[in-house]
Parts: sequence; C-alpha cells; structure tokens
Amino acid sequence: MAEIEHYVDPNNKTHSRFNEVKDIKLRLVPRSVQSEGKMDPIEMAIGEAVEKKIVDNETLGYFLARTYLFLTKLGIKPDRLRFRQHMPNEMAHYACDCWDADIHNSYGWIECVGCADRSAYDLTVHSNRTKEKLVVRENLAEPMIYDKTVLEINKKVFGPKLRQNSKTVEDYLTSLNEEQLEALKKALEDGNGTTKVPGTDGNQYEITSEYLTIKRQTFTEHVREYTPNVIEPSFGIGRILYSLIEHVYWTRKDDEQRSVLSFPPRVAPFKCLLVPLSNNPAFTDLVDELAKRIRKLSIAIKVDDSSNSIGRRYARNDELGTPFAITIDFQSVNDRTITLRERDSTKQIRENVQYILF
Repeated sequence: MAEIEHYVDPNNKTHSRFNEVKDIKLRLVPRSVQSEGKMDPIEMAIGEAVEKKIVDNETLGYFLARTYLFLTKLGIKPDRLRFRQHMPNEMAHYACDCWDADIHNSYGWIECVGCADRSAYDLTVHSNRTKEKLVVRENLAEPMIYDKTVLEINKKVFGPKLRQNSKTVEDYLTSLNEEQLEALKKALEDGNGTTKVPGTDGNQYEITSEYLTIKRQTFTEHVREYTPNVIEPSFGIGRILYSLIEHVYWTRKDDEQRSVLSFPPRVAPFKCLLVPLSNNPAFTDLVDELAKRIRKLSIAIKVDDSSNSIGRRYARNDELGTPFAITIDFQSVNDRTITLRERDSTKQIRENVQYILF
C-alpha cells in the first residue's frame, strides 16, 4: 500500500492547482447511477463534477484527477478505468465522500485506489488518546468574538468529595461538547442541584452543583484554531501492477508466439537494450563506451551479447518490456553509426551515435 495524507481546512476545501486538472474527463459512476441498479460510467470533466457536487470538493476532485493521470501514465488503458463513488452504507460514519479507482482486468472490475475525505476523524482520535492538541493555528485579520458554553470545575470541592474517583469523572466531564454541557446543566436544575454522570470507567457517580459551574462565556480570538480534515488517496500497489501487466500485454499479429509488454519508457525496468551483432572483440570498446554514456544519462540499460540471433534477442526483450534497442555492428565500429529500434512498431533508424544519444 502507498498512501497520501493531505490536510485541508474544513471550511475551505478548494485547491490552488485545481485549475490545472479541471478539464480532465473521468469515467464516473456516481451514487445516482448505482441507485438505479446500473454501473454505466458517465464521462465528465472533474471541474463539472465538483461544480455539480457529484464530487464533494475541489481537493478531493484534484486527487481523483491526479490519480487518473498517474494510472494512465503508467500504462493503464483509460477505457478500462473508472471512478466509482461509495454508497452511503459503504462509507465510514465520519467520511464526507469516497471514490474508488477501479481497473478492469481478467478478474473483472478491481478496486485499486481509494480516495476518501475522512474529515477530522484521524487527528481527533489521536488527540483524544494522547491528550495532545493536533491543530492548526491561523492568525485572523479581524478578531472573532463569540459565546460558548464552558465548564468550570470547583477543585476545592470536586477532589475531596469524589476522592479516588475524581479523575474518571473529570475526564468524562471535560470530554463533553456544548450541547452535552447544556443537557447536564438542565439535569442539575431539574434534580435540584444533583444528578448522576458516568465516569470513563463506566460507573455512575453522583455530582452536585457545588462541584462545577456551567455558563455562557464570551471569547475574543485573534487566532483561529482548528483540527484539519484529511484527504487520503490510498494505492494498492500489487493490484495496480498486475492490472498494468495485463493492460500492456499483447502478441504480434504475424506471430502469436511473440509476446510484447508495452510498458511506457518511464516505467519499463530497462529503458534500452545494447545489442552487439556478435561477441566479436571488435565491438567491445564501442559497447563499453555507449553503455557508460547511457548510464551517465541515468538511463537503465541492459547489454545482451549472447550468441542468440538478433531477432531472438529483440523478441526476448520485447517480452520484458524494454522499449528501445541499440544495435552495434561492424559498420558501427567504422563510422560510429548505430541502429535504434522501437519495441512496439519494430521500426528502426540508423544514425550517428552523437545524434541518437545527445
């Protein structure tokens, strides 16, 4: 697995680079299609999908588009790639929106990438467990004034009255949100200043109004503090790889025994094959020179100086997905011209070393 954790302001889920991808068309299977019992993709620009709220926000849309670009640049066929939106009963309770990148292979449609807006769940859970604030602090241009229901514990009474149970009750009380604090205040008023609350140990404890005060208080903030939301693209590397191998595999029409893996050069294990016509010592110096020059360009190469025929060596490396081959023969030694062959088309050109390599 490989994951990206991209943190975003919950009040502003735009993305500064969304304009770069907004016109990219994706094959989407939104909830509205699935609810009709269908799985037919709708081709739509990601900008339109975000505008229509099919995709929840720009940042999520940006990563869907970037996922598409990543997969297609690897060699995944666009017509065998779709983005399916999770139905409400599939999503975690805290998720805002979630999409899967499904790739079609011999097993059918396989989920290979998940891209979810997980809201603030992850950091909130970590914060609650560690008792550490995991927040962003943003200086405000104008101060923010607001009222909030707050809890004040009377330590002089609270500790002595509850004794060894004071910690578990305090942990429960300090975890309450505003709505829960208002409910507790009402319970105390209805109970003539007395009520029972659970501790974090699960037991019930009686508290009174003298233990604490719940009131509305006005705050002025010059710094906004918030828990960021997270957009999480998650990539299944193994599934992507075996789907990619299926997508780029084919056999030549004139000979079905000759298989080809059409890896794009950027992902091929070896980018170039050096093929001396034979293992004649006359080729050694030029082969070594070319290998050194190509490696200096940070291009992964392989030298095949076996005794097999040129055609067999080409075919063997077509099966490995090597996109280019350079052939060195006796003419190469004399005039420094070499033959460059392209894997898929098998087309060849003969040019000077300097022209081909630089």
